[in-house]
Amino acid sequence: MTTWNLIGTKHHVFICNGSSCMRKGGEEATQAIRNEITHLDLDTMIHTTRTRCNGRCKDAPVVIVYPEGTWYKEVTQEVGSKIVQQHLASGSILEDNVIYQYEKEGFMPPEKTDCVEGVTKPLSGSVSS
Repeated sequence: MTTWNLIGTKHHVFICNGSSCMRKGGEEATQAIRNEITHLDLDTMIHTTRTRCNGRCKDAPVVIVYPEGTWYKEVTQEVGSKIVQQHLASGSILEDNVIYQYEKEGFMPPEKTDCVEGVTKPLSGSVSS
């Protein structure tokens, strides 16, 4: 098993490889992101991790970029390459694909979005058995 030295890493990209994302091109998006990172020689600055379900199946495939806390929806091969080129290499977020952005109040959707709102998590202690 590999243990990466993450010193110098500036971004951590979580790529959903849950079943809904995989059915909608998650593997192709994963490879496009990783290939673009290699192509731009950004391997030492960007670490990627395949995840299981991130709970946004209606927006599949989903990619999450940290430390910014940007959640992207409907990531195709083309969008995945653009995330690397524009967001990770140049600092410009792809507004059309953002479903959440981390702000002081927590994760917030963009003002204009067509993403699915989703189910609200219950408040602590309010779940009945």
